[in-house]
Amino acid sequence: MSIEESRSTTLVSMMERGGQMVRDMLGRGGPVVPAVRLYGAIAAGDRPNRINIETVNPLLEQAFKIKSAPAVAIVINSPGGSAVQSRLVSKRIRELADRHEKPALVFVEDVAASGGYFIAVAGDEIFADPSSIVGSIGVIMATFGFEEAIKKLGISRRLYTAGKNKSTLDPFLPEKKEDVERIKTYELDIHQVFIDWVKAHRGARLTAPDDELFTGEFWTATRGLDMGLIDGIGDIYEVVRNRFGDDAKIKWMKRRRPLFSLSGFGLGSSASSIAGDLAAEVEDRALWARFGL
Repeated sequence: MSIEESRSTTLVSMMERGGQMVRDMLGRGGPVVPAVRLYGAIAAGDRPNRINIETVNPLLEQAFKIKSAPAVAIVINSPGGSAVQSRLVSKRIRELADRHEKPALVFVEDVAASGGYFIAVAGDEIFADPSSIVGSIGVIMATFGFEEAIKKLGISRRLYTAGKNKSTLDPFLPEKKEDVERIKTYELDIHQVFIDWVKAHRGARLTAPDDELFTGEFWTATRGLDMGLIDGIGDIYEVVRNRFGDDAKIKWMKRRRPLFSLSGFGLGSSASSIAGDLAAEVEDRALWARFGL
């Protein structure tokens, strides 16, 4: 091969590689599927590993605005949390999917239980690993009772309220039967919202009876598939490749953070914020621990 032929071959090779880079940048090397990862407990606030409408909505909007995308992938790994935030995020996914006429494909990793499953139900299809945990369609509230502890310590609780029910669930007062009954009514109302949402979005795909599905129990994805809680077994990479071709690409949506942050330099922290972070971490760990995670 002559020098000219060698140079020509090298130039063609460089042009081909450059063209491939441009096609990749423009998404022309294959369909691009935007993906949003939702990880953590569901609760308001801007803490790490928390799912809520404030932090999730910008990512969802960014994903659904990609016009050439054949679908949007939502990867969820959550043990649940706030009923309100769960519904807000789930409702937003469904609104954007309908507005942009793009299917939302949901992928469960370790767990999508309770509020995590509430969010997953917004998807047109739900996929999971065989060992994933799904379900827990119920409502739970927990508190502590310290009235005996403070009595032993010789501490007197002084509480002043306007409104006879203002001290409901105060952990330093004895539990009252009427308070428990009122809380149960509150839980039943929220549970019904959850049930209605699941039925509205899973519909005829649900194959198990209500008295099995809506007890708060959770199952492996294999069992969930038989019950109609999910649509298939698989992960995001497998399903995207099978659905859209070997050259399909997954584009992960990234949260934009400010360039400078006081907390990033170790400033602005106080004893109260540290205590709040610790309490939040304990609460989150308790949610994950319910599922052995």
